[in-house]
Amino acid sequence: MKKSMYFYGERVSIMKLWGGRFRKETDSLVNDFNASIHFDGRMYREDIQGSQAHAAMLAKCGIISQADQAAIQQGLADILADVEAGRVEFTPENEDIHMNIEALLTERIGGAGKRLHTARSRNDQVAVDLRLYLRREVATVKGQILDLLEAIAHQAQQHQHTVMPGYTHLQRAQPVSFAHHLLAYAAMLCRDVQRLEDCAGRMNVCPLGSGALAGTTYPIDRWDTARALGFDAPCGNSLDGVSDRDYALELLSALSILMMHLSRFSEEIILWCSWEFKFIELDDAYSTGSSIMPQKKNPDVAELVRGKTGRVYGDLMGLLTTMKGLPLAYNKDMQEDKEPVFDAIDTVEMCLPVFTGMIATMRVLPENMRRAAGGGFINATDCADYLTKKGMPFRDAYTAVGNLVYYCTQQGKTLEELTLEELQAVSPLFGPDVYEALGLEACMEQRGSYGGPAISETTRQIQQVGDFIREHRG
Repeated sequence: MKKSMYFYGERVSIMKLWGGRFRKETDSLVNDFNASIHFDGRMYREDIQGSQAHAAMLAKCGIISQADQAAIQQGLADILADVEAGRVEFTPENEDIHMNIEALLTERIGGAGKRLHTARSRNDQVAVDLRLYLRREVATVKGQILDLLEAIAHQAQQHQHTVMPGYTHLQRAQPVSFAHHLLAYAAMLCRDVQRLEDCAGRMNVCPLGSGALAGTTYPIDRWDTARALGFDAPCGNSLDGVSDRDYALELLSALSILMMHLSRFSEEIILWCSWEFKFIELDDAYSTGSSIMPQKKNPDVAELVRGKTGRVYGDLMGLLTTMKGLPLAYNKDMQEDKEPVFDAIDTVEMCLPVFTGMIATMRVLPENMRRAAGGGFINATDCADYLTKKGMPFRDAYTAVGNLVYYCTQQGKTLEELTLEELQAVSPLFGPDVYEALGLEACMEQRGSYGGPAISETTRQIQQVGDFIREHRG
């Protein structure tokens, strides 16, 4: 059951760590099928970190000697340096990152390396590695979202006075500012940050010491290991510690919701770039052209973000499907947890910086937004509110303004283009002050209720986003 690989001239044994019970070599196809090193190799840092904490705890508890612990620590530190310098090539014959590192450690330091796995199983080892890895990546994604929030807040600050149509059913509905529209996405992204933080909090318990499923007979100190690795506490149930991947699913869910928000934003960017809207123009650095149509400027970044959202959804559904029928405790099916999680993280971390750059550099076209806002009778609600404030019941006011809109469509006019006589033919409550009330800027500014598009409210929201960024950067 022993083979060899070469580590820059150094002969390194390949020993199945579970080989004592077996009398045949594993079939090469089974080796390839069983191996996960080609994707879990990225967790080498976390695996070494977990092993160092475990060895330190074993020594503190008198389970291994101080001399063995010192040899293990130095050996692992040397392996980490060699891996990061590109001097180690992992082999699929050692299946995964855990066995690769342990085999290399044992080859280098001898018998002390064989004591590292005391009171530990690969089941709790992989669980702690994955939690450590995801904890680090959550912090990265969170930082990227905060960068995007800064770009959105900056654009919003510049466009508090920029009037545009707000839409329902993709039909012009009521006047808002471009700042107000952008700040809606800022609010969504703030919740995305909070979801990631909540996920990280529930994730931050240490499964190491759970063993294969039932803990260990050794007098270990799980709290010591948890503290050394920066966890809040050890997992309270050893079966749960190695059996569940709800923390990975929760992260995939949070990332899916984040991508949904980016996808919705992307859809609007794509629409706004079209000549049918032409509300914005993307910077050349964040656009592409056509191989045959020289006039084209395509919003490829937004389209790819929209497309990659489905990919992240697939990662979530894949892992949910893998986990749905598994009995406790560990099953080999759970090896399939890493690729979807890694893929989702890689996808999100690729999307966010380029999306941020696109938003930060886009050119807003206020005149086109204002022109669009001038059509579609988006001040109709304000006209009804005007009558209501004069004493007319809202439902009657609604009907009266509906009649005015119908009249306007027949005459080819807007509400503010109607004469006072035309308005008073529908209701004598109309006075000369109605024209001030129907101005789009006035309509927007009058909407000063909490969370509305009035400048006082968008100013408050921008400040709130800034405070959120500062608080959550820390």
